[in-house]
Amino acid sequence: MKVGLERLEYYGHLFENKRVGLITNPTGVDHDFRSTIDILMEKVKVTALFSPEHGIRGNLQAGVHLEPYRDEKTGVMVYSLYGKTRKPTKEMLDDIDVLVFDMQDVGARFYTYLYTMAYAMIACQAYGKKFVVLDRPNPLGGVGVEGNLLDLDFRSFVGYYELPQRYGLTIGELAGMFNDVYHISCDLEVIPMEGWKREMDYQMTGRHWVLPSPNIPTPASVYPYVSTCIFEGTNLSEGRGTTKPFELIGAPWLKSEEVIQAFSAYGFKGIVLRKHCFTPMFSKHQGELCAGVEFYVTDKQEPNLVFAGMVLLKIIKDLHQEFEFLPPFREGTHRFINLLVGDDFLSQDVIDLEKIKEKMDADRIAFSTLKEKYHLYAL
Repeated sequence: MKVGLERLEYYGHLFENKRVGLITNPTGVDHDFRSTIDILMEKVKVTALFSPEHGIRGNLQAGVHLEPYRDEKTGVMVYSLYGKTRKPTKEMLDDIDVLVFDMQDVGARFYTYLYTMAYAMIACQAYGKKFVVLDRPNPLGGVGVEGNLLDLDFRSFVGYYELPQRYGLTIGELAGMFNDVYHISCDLEVIPMEGWKREMDYQMTGRHWVLPSPNIPTPASVYPYVSTCIFEGTNLSEGRGTTKPFELIGAPWLKSEEVIQAFSAYGFKGIVLRKHCFTPMFSKHQGELCAGVEFYVTDKQEPNLVFAGMVLLKIIKDLHQEFEFLPPFREGTHRFINLLVGDDFLSQDVIDLEKIKEKMDADRIAFSTLKEKYHLYAL
Protein backbone atom coordinates (compact mmCIF):
# COMPACT_ATOMS: atom_id res chain seq x y z
CA MET A 1 0.00 0.00 0.00
CA LYS A 2 1.00 3.63 -0.43
CA VAL A 3 0.28 6.57 1.85
CA GLY A 4 -0.60 10.00 0.50
CA LEU A 5 3.02 11.15 0.66
CA GLU A 6 3.98 8.39 -1.79
CA ARG A 7 1.43 9.57 -4.38
CA LEU A 8 2.57 13.17 -4.75
CA GLU A 9 3.47 12.65 -8.42
CA TYR A 10 -0.25 12.57 -9.26
CA TYR A 11 -0.93 15.87 -7.49
CA GLY A 12 1.88 18.13 -8.66
CA HIS A 13 -0.63 20.70 -9.89
CA LEU A 14 -1.51 21.52 -6.27
CA PHE A 15 1.99 22.85 -5.61
CA GLU A 16 3.10 24.28 -8.95
CA ASN A 17 4.53 27.79 -8.44
CA LYS A 18 3.24 27.76 -4.86
CA ARG A 19 4.90 28.53 -1.55
CA VAL A 20 4.30 25.56 0.72
CA GLY A 21 4.02 25.24 4.48
CA LEU A 22 4.15 21.85 6.20
CA ILE A 23 2.76 20.52 9.48
CA THR A 24 4.59 17.31 10.27
CA ASN A 25 6.61 15.28 12.76
CA PRO A 26 8.77 12.11 12.62
CA THR A 27 5.81 10.01 11.41
CA GLY A 28 5.87 12.00 8.17
CA VAL A 29 8.00 9.50 6.24
CA ASP A 30 7.72 7.25 3.22
CA HIS A 31 8.35 3.48 3.24
CA ASP A 32 12.12 4.11 3.08
CA PHE A 33 11.95 6.48 6.10
CA ARG A 34 12.58 9.56 3.95
CA SER A 35 10.93 12.48 5.71
CA THR A 36 8.11 14.52 4.26
CA ILE A 37 10.27 17.59 4.87
CA ASP A 38 13.08 16.26 2.68
CA ILE A 39 10.74 14.98 -0.03
CA LEU A 40 8.83 18.25 -0.30
CA MET A 41 12.04 20.31 -0.18
CA GLU A 42 13.17 18.46 -3.33
CA LYS A 43 9.89 18.96 -5.18
CA VAL A 44 8.39 22.31 -4.09
CA LYS A 45 9.28 25.59 -2.42
CA VAL A 46 8.89 24.99 1.33
CA THR A 47 8.81 28.33 3.12
CA ALA A 48 7.57 27.39 6.61
CA LEU A 49 7.33 24.40 8.95
CA PHE A 50 4.76 23.99 11.71
CA SER A 51 5.31 21.92 14.84
CA PRO A 52 2.60 20.01 16.74
CA GLU A 53 2.92 18.69 20.31
CA HIS A 54 6.23 16.76 20.66
CA GLY A 55 7.96 18.82 17.93
CA ILE A 56 8.68 18.25 14.23
CA ARG A 57 11.62 16.03 15.20
CA GLY A 58 9.74 14.24 18.01
CA ASN A 59 12.18 15.31 20.71
CA LEU A 60 9.70 16.70 23.25
CA GLN A 61 7.58 15.01 25.92
CA ALA A 62 3.85 15.68 26.33
CA GLY A 63 2.87 19.21 27.27
CA VAL A 64 6.20 20.90 26.42
CA HIS A 65 5.64 24.26 24.69
CA LEU A 66 7.85 25.70 21.95
CA GLU A 67 8.82 29.14 20.73
CA PRO A 68 9.46 29.81 16.99
CA TYR A 69 12.91 28.71 15.81
CA ARG A 70 14.84 27.77 12.67
CA ASP A 71 15.15 24.10 11.81
CA GLU A 72 18.85 23.21 12.01
CA LYS A 73 18.76 20.87 9.03
CA THR A 74 16.86 23.03 6.53
CA GLY A 75 17.12 26.56 7.89
CA VAL A 76 13.36 26.94 7.40
CA MET A 77 11.40 28.78 10.09
CA VAL A 78 9.47 26.50 12.45
CA TYR A 79 6.32 27.83 14.10
CA SER A 80 4.91 26.06 17.12
CA LEU A 81 1.25 25.06 17.13
CA TYR A 82 1.60 23.89 20.71
CA GLY A 83 2.77 27.08 22.39
CA LYS A 84 1.24 30.52 22.73
CA THR A 85 -1.15 29.67 19.91
CA ARG A 86 -2.54 26.41 18.59
CA LYS A 87 -4.01 28.00 15.49
CA PRO A 88 -1.70 29.41 12.78
CA THR A 89 -1.78 33.20 12.79
CA LYS A 90 -2.02 35.41 9.73
CA GLU A 91 1.67 36.26 10.10
CA MET A 92 2.63 32.58 10.13
CA LEU A 93 0.68 32.01 6.92
CA ASP A 94 1.71 35.18 5.07
CA ASP A 95 4.62 33.44 3.31
CA ILE A 96 2.72 30.38 2.10
CA ASP A 97 -0.01 29.59 -0.44
CA VAL A 98 -0.62 25.95 0.47
CA LEU A 99 -0.47 24.31 3.90
CA VAL A 100 0.24 20.56 3.91
CA PHE A 101 -0.56 18.23 6.81
CA ASP A 102 1.26 14.89 7.12
CA MET A 103 1.21 13.16 10.50
CA GLN A 104 0.19 9.74 11.76
CA ASP A 105 -2.63 9.85 14.29
CA VAL A 106 -3.67 6.92 16.50
CA GLY A 107 -7.42 6.73 15.94
CA ALA A 108 -8.41 8.13 19.35
CA ARG A 109 -10.39 11.32 20.01
CA PHE A 110 -8.03 12.64 22.70
CA TYR A 111 -4.97 12.77 20.44
CA THR A 112 -4.01 16.42 19.97
CA TYR A 113 -2.89 16.07 16.34
CA LEU A 114 -6.54 15.98 15.24
CA TYR A 115 -7.14 19.46 16.56
CA THR A 116 -3.83 20.80 15.30
CA MET A 117 -5.24 19.83 11.90
CA ALA A 118 -8.67 21.32 12.60
CA TYR A 119 -7.27 24.64 13.82
CA ALA A 120 -5.01 24.81 10.77
CA MET A 121 -8.02 24.21 8.53
CA ILE A 122 -9.89 27.04 10.27
CA ALA A 123 -6.91 29.37 9.78
CA CYS A 124 -6.59 28.42 6.10
CA GLN A 125 -10.25 29.24 5.55
CA ALA A 126 -9.86 32.59 7.32
CA TYR A 127 -6.76 33.64 5.36
CA GLY A 128 -7.50 32.13 1.96
CA LYS A 129 -4.93 29.30 1.92
CA LYS A 130 -5.35 25.84 0.43
CA PHE A 131 -5.12 22.93 2.87
CA VAL A 132 -3.80 19.54 1.72
CA VAL A 133 -3.88 16.35 3.82
CA LEU A 134 -1.53 13.49 2.93
CA ASP A 135 -3.63 10.59 4.16
CA ARG A 136 -2.39 7.77 6.41
CA PRO A 137 -4.00 4.65 7.93
CA ASN A 138 -6.07 4.68 11.08
CA PRO A 139 -3.98 2.35 13.29
CA LEU A 140 -7.16 0.94 14.84
CA GLY A 141 -8.69 0.25 11.43
CA GLY A 142 -11.55 2.05 9.74
CA VAL A 143 -14.50 0.01 10.98
CA GLY A 144 -14.74 -0.02 14.78
CA VAL A 145 -16.50 2.84 16.57
CA GLU A 146 -16.56 2.99 20.37
CA GLY A 147 -17.35 5.38 23.17
CA ASN A 148 -19.54 8.36 23.90
CA LEU A 149 -19.87 11.46 21.78
CA LEU A 150 -18.11 14.49 23.25
CA ASP A 151 -20.40 16.96 25.02
CA LEU A 152 -19.33 20.37 23.70
CA ASP A 153 -19.49 21.76 27.25
CA PHE A 154 -16.23 19.83 27.75
CA ARG A 155 -14.52 21.00 24.58
CA SER A 156 -10.71 21.23 24.75
CA PHE A 157 -7.52 20.42 22.85
CA VAL A 158 -8.02 16.73 23.73
CA GLY A 159 -11.57 16.78 22.34
CA TYR A 160 -12.93 19.61 20.23
CA TYR A 161 -15.70 18.04 18.17
CA GLU A 162 -18.54 15.59 18.81
CA LEU A 163 -16.52 12.43 18.19
CA PRO A 164 -16.51 9.16 20.10
CA GLN A 165 -13.21 8.04 21.60
CA ARG A 166 -12.68 5.57 18.73
CA TYR A 167 -13.99 7.05 15.50
CA GLY A 168 -12.87 4.68 12.71
CA LEU A 169 -11.81 7.27 10.12
CA THR A 170 -8.45 8.07 8.56
CA ILE A 171 -7.00 11.53 9.18
CA GLY A 172 -7.99 12.53 5.63
CA GLU A 173 -11.55 11.28 6.07
CA LEU A 174 -11.72 13.10 9.37
CA ALA A 175 -10.62 16.32 7.65
CA GLY A 176 -13.48 15.93 5.19
CA MET A 177 -15.95 15.45 8.03
CA PHE A 178 -14.57 18.41 10.02
CA ASN A 179 -14.78 20.59 6.92
CA ASP A 180 -18.39 19.69 6.21
CA VAL A 181 -20.15 18.86 9.47
CA TYR A 182 -18.49 21.60 11.52
CA HIS A 183 -18.69 24.17 8.72
CA ILE A 184 -14.98 24.95 8.46
CA SER A 185 -15.38 25.14 4.68
CA CYS A 186 -11.71 25.58 3.82
CA ASP A 187 -10.25 24.82 0.37
CA LEU A 188 -9.45 21.19 1.23
CA GLU A 189 -7.75 18.49 -0.83
CA VAL A 190 -7.01 15.00 0.50
CA ILE A 191 -4.34 12.96 -1.27
CA PRO A 192 -5.65 9.45 -0.61
CA MET A 193 -3.78 6.24 0.05
CA GLU A 194 -3.57 3.37 -2.39
CA GLY A 195 -4.21 -0.20 -1.27
CA TRP A 196 -5.62 0.50 2.20
CA LYS A 197 -8.92 -1.10 3.21
CA ARG A 198 -11.10 -0.24 6.18
CA GLU A 199 -10.59 -3.61 7.88
CA MET A 200 -6.81 -3.03 8.11
CA ASP A 201 -5.26 -1.90 11.36
CA TYR A 202 -1.66 -0.71 11.28
CA GLN A 203 -0.09 -4.12 11.77
CA MET A 204 -1.97 -5.40 8.73
CA THR A 205 -0.47 -2.71 6.47
CA GLY A 206 3.02 -4.22 6.58
CA ARG A 207 4.52 -0.78 7.17
CA HIS A 208 7.12 0.01 9.81
CA TRP A 209 5.83 1.86 12.85
CA VAL A 210 7.26 5.28 13.66
CA LEU A 211 6.32 6.51 17.13
CA PRO A 212 3.68 9.25 16.71
CA SER A 213 4.55 10.45 20.22
CA PRO A 214 6.96 9.23 22.90
CA ASN A 215 4.38 7.18 24.78
CA ILE A 216 2.88 5.22 21.86
CA PRO A 217 5.89 2.98 21.22
CA THR A 218 4.31 0.21 19.11
CA PRO A 219 1.26 -0.23 16.85
CA ALA A 220 -0.14 -2.55 19.52
CA SER A 221 0.00 0.36 22.01
CA VAL A 222 -2.94 2.12 20.39
CA TYR A 223 -5.40 -0.52 21.59
CA PRO A 224 -4.84 -0.15 25.35
CA TYR A 225 -4.41 3.62 24.84
CA VAL A 226 -8.08 3.94 23.87
CA SER A 227 -8.98 2.24 27.16
CA THR A 228 -6.51 3.68 29.63
CA CYS A 229 -5.82 7.25 28.50
CA ILE A 230 -8.54 8.36 30.94
CA PHE A 231 -6.21 7.43 33.82
CA GLU A 232 -4.23 10.56 32.94
CA GLY A 233 -7.01 12.38 34.78
CA THR A 234 -6.42 10.43 38.02
CA ASN A 235 -3.70 10.00 40.63
CA LEU A 236 -2.74 6.61 39.20
CA SER A 237 0.25 6.17 36.93
CA GLU A 238 -0.78 5.37 33.37
CA GLY A 239 2.66 3.86 32.78
CA ARG A 240 4.48 7.01 31.65
CA GLY A 241 8.12 6.62 32.59
CA THR A 242 8.04 2.87 31.87
CA THR A 243 8.59 0.86 28.71
CA LYS A 244 4.84 0.18 28.48
CA PRO A 245 2.94 3.46 28.77
CA PHE A 246 -0.84 2.99 28.79
CA GLU A 247 -0.39 -0.78 29.11
CA LEU A 248 0.52 -0.45 32.80
CA ILE A 249 -1.80 1.14 35.36
CA GLY A 250 -0.89 1.40 39.01
CA ALA A 251 -0.06 3.20 42.24
CA PRO A 252 1.85 2.31 45.42
CA TRP A 253 -1.49 1.56 47.13
CA LEU A 254 -3.27 -0.41 44.38
CA LYS A 255 -4.83 -3.75 45.37
CA SER A 256 -3.94 -5.47 42.12
CA GLU A 257 -5.45 -8.89 42.80
CA GLU A 258 -8.77 -7.47 43.96
CA VAL A 259 -8.92 -5.21 40.90
CA ILE A 260 -8.23 -8.12 38.54
CA GLN A 261 -10.85 -10.30 40.22
CA ALA A 262 -13.51 -7.59 40.02
CA PHE A 263 -12.68 -6.78 36.39
CA SER A 264 -12.78 -10.45 35.38
CA ALA A 265 -16.37 -10.67 36.62
CA TYR A 266 -17.47 -8.41 33.75
CA GLY A 267 -16.43 -11.04 31.22
CA PHE A 268 -14.78 -8.80 28.63
CA LYS A 269 -13.73 -10.94 25.69
CA GLY A 270 -10.28 -10.27 24.27
CA ILE A 271 -9.06 -8.23 27.29
CA VAL A 272 -7.00 -9.69 30.14
CA LEU A 273 -5.40 -8.02 33.17
CA ARG A 274 -2.23 -9.36 34.79
CA LYS A 275 -0.66 -8.28 38.09
CA HIS A 276 2.55 -6.34 37.49
CA CYS A 277 4.72 -4.08 39.66
CA PHE A 278 6.64 -1.19 38.12
CA THR A 279 8.60 1.95 39.04
CA PRO A 280 8.05 4.99 36.79
CA MET A 281 11.25 6.85 35.91
CA PHE A 282 9.28 10.10 35.46
CA SER A 283 5.74 11.47 35.67
CA LYS A 284 3.31 10.34 38.38
CA HIS A 285 4.82 8.27 41.24
CA GLN A 286 8.32 8.83 39.87
CA GLY A 287 10.80 6.53 41.60
CA GLU A 288 8.08 4.77 43.63
CA LEU A 289 7.31 1.08 43.38
CA CYS A 290 3.76 0.80 42.08
CA ALA A 291 1.48 -2.17 42.43
CA GLY A 292 -0.29 -2.39 39.13
CA VAL A 293 -2.00 -4.25 36.36
CA GLU A 294 -0.88 -4.84 32.81
CA PHE A 295 -3.63 -4.41 30.22
CA TYR A 296 -3.56 -7.04 27.46
CA VAL A 297 -5.68 -6.98 24.31
CA THR A 298 -5.71 -10.63 23.30
CA ASP A 299 -8.28 -10.47 20.51
CA LYS A 300 -8.59 -7.19 18.61
CA GLN A 301 -11.90 -8.25 17.06
CA GLU A 302 -13.66 -8.62 20.42
CA PRO A 303 -12.88 -5.84 22.90
CA ASN A 304 -15.13 -3.01 23.93
CA LEU A 305 -12.05 -0.99 24.77
CA VAL A 306 -13.52 2.34 25.84
CA PHE A 307 -16.12 0.83 28.13
CA ALA A 308 -13.55 -1.58 29.60
CA GLY A 309 -11.36 1.37 30.58
CA MET A 310 -14.25 3.05 32.36
CA VAL A 311 -15.15 -0.18 34.16
CA LEU A 312 -11.54 -0.55 35.30
CA LEU A 313 -11.43 3.03 36.56
CA LYS A 314 -14.69 2.65 38.49
CA ILE A 315 -13.51 -0.61 40.07
CA ILE A 316 -10.28 1.02 41.24
CA LYS A 317 -12.17 4.08 42.51
CA ASP A 318 -14.60 1.95 44.51
CA LEU A 319 -11.86 -0.24 46.04
CA HIS A 320 -9.48 2.52 47.17
CA GLN A 321 -9.93 5.49 49.48
CA GLU A 322 -6.64 6.81 48.09
CA PHE A 323 -8.08 7.21 44.59
CA GLU A 324 -8.50 10.80 43.37
CA PHE A 325 -9.42 12.61 40.21
CA LEU A 326 -6.81 15.28 39.54
CA PRO A 327 -7.89 18.89 40.06
CA PRO A 328 -8.28 21.22 37.06
CA PHE A 329 -5.07 22.60 35.56
CA ARG A 330 -6.43 26.11 36.11
CA GLU A 331 -9.02 27.40 38.53
CA GLY A 332 -12.46 27.65 36.98
CA THR A 333 -11.80 25.03 34.30
CA HIS A 334 -12.90 21.41 34.01
CA ARG A 335 -11.08 18.48 35.55
CA PHE A 336 -8.87 16.68 33.03
CA ILE A 337 -10.86 13.46 33.45
CA ASN A 338 -13.96 15.24 32.12
CA LEU A 339 -12.03 16.57 29.12
CA LEU A 340 -10.75 13.08 28.33
CA VAL A 341 -14.15 11.41 28.75
CA GLY A 342 -15.87 14.33 27.02
CA ASP A 343 -18.48 14.41 29.78
CA ASP A 344 -18.71 14.39 33.58
CA PHE A 345 -20.82 11.27 34.04
CA LEU A 346 -17.80 9.22 35.16
CA SER A 347 -16.36 11.70 37.66
CA GLN A 348 -19.76 12.71 39.06
CA ASP A 349 -21.21 9.18 39.24
CA VAL A 350 -24.46 10.53 37.81
CA ILE A 351 -25.22 7.34 35.86
CA ASP A 352 -24.22 3.73 36.50
CA LEU A 353 -22.14 1.55 34.23
CA GLU A 354 -25.19 -0.01 32.59
CA LYS A 355 -26.48 3.43 31.59
CA ILE A 356 -23.02 4.43 30.37
CA LYS A 357 -22.99 1.35 28.12
CA GLU A 358 -26.45 2.19 26.79
CA LYS A 359 -25.35 5.74 26.00
CA MET A 360 -22.22 4.48 24.23
CA ASP A 361 -24.23 2.04 22.13
CA ALA A 362 -26.63 4.78 21.02
CA ASP A 363 -23.77 7.18 20.25
CA ARG A 364 -21.91 4.48 18.31
CA ILE A 365 -24.92 3.81 16.08
CA ALA A 366 -25.48 7.52 15.41
CA PHE A 367 -21.82 8.26 14.63
CA SER A 368 -21.36 5.13 12.50
CA THR A 369 -24.16 6.33 10.23
CA LEU A 370 -22.64 9.82 10.00
CA LYS A 371 -19.08 8.72 9.31
CA GLU A 372 -20.00 6.55 6.32
CA LYS A 373 -20.65 9.71 4.30
CA TYR A 374 -16.94 10.57 4.54
CA HIS A 375 -15.41 7.17 3.72
CA LEU A 376 -12.75 7.32 1.02
CA TYR A 377 -11.96 3.59 1.21
CA ALA A 378 -13.92 0.34 0.99
CA LEU A 379 -13.76 -2.67 3.31
